[in-house]
Amino acid sequence: MRNLLAFIIRYSFLLVFLIYESFSLVLLVNSTYYQRSVIQNTGNSLTGKFYSSVSNISEYLKLRHTNELLATENSMLRQMKSLSFLKTDTNSFWVKDTLYKQQYKYVVARVIHNTVGKRNNFIMLNKGRLQGIDKDMAVITSNGVVGTVVNASENFSWVMSVLNKQTKISGRIVKNNQMGTVVWNGIDQHFGTLTDIPAHVKIAKGDTIVTSGYSYIFPADIMLGTIQDFRVEQGEHFYVIPFKFSVDFNSLDYVYVVKNLLKDEQQKLEKTTEALGNE
Repeated sequence: MRNLLAFIIRYSFLLVFLIYESFSLVLLVNSTYYQRSVIQNTGNSLTGKFYSSVSNISEYLKLRHTNELLATENSMLRQMKSLSFLKTDTNSFWVKDTLYKQQYKYVVARVIHNTVGKRNNFIMLNKGRLQGIDKDMAVITSNGVVGTVVNASENFSWVMSVLNKQTKISGRIVKNNQMGTVVWNGIDQHFGTLTDIPAHVKIAKGDTIVTSGYSYIFPADIMLGTIQDFRVEQGEHFYVIPFKFSVDFNSLDYVYVVKNLLKDEQQKLEKTTEALGNE
């Protein structure tokens, strides 16, 4: 105890200086958006470089899983190519349909940091604005939905995982086309909850839940999971539907960041319509 007091007395001026310096830095960050943005982006960049180094070491341990994933996706892409052909007997013809316009662009990124055990979980990716990634973009894998980009620096981006109390995704039961809201129960990383489904709707264990496409972020029909159970609380008129996520969040490696190329047009139309309704 005597040594501790001697240390404090000896370095008292330095300690007071550090306290005031920290307090001043907090005030500076909170005072204006510009300073807060600069420091936040700098922190993201430094943190991203650290996680990149750590991730490079562990990446070798996942090569087999990654190769299997790529092989599966290549198989899926080869099957999808058949949709571009019209077959008549033994002849094949290219079908070029000018009615369709590309709406979504996909950017491959690698997960370099990920949490699953917290109430609010986040993921860091090794790509950012320079690679075309920005806020409010969907993040998915071949197995389903992962989360939404909430912040991006030049070379890194932060993703709010589905395993986060702030995440709400519009979901649809494939069998009956019923729309609801997907949230995380905050307890088990393997299970979420589908809400807002009326109690009179017929559902069953094993029914598939996908994205509804009712948002500007997620494309329609991206896998979310399968129903494990369902119940109606006393006095309520809607189901509580626990379901198992299709994605294993603890083994994320490579993901796709999805950019809606028509989002600005959709939002502009919505704002114009709302303005007309308020007149």
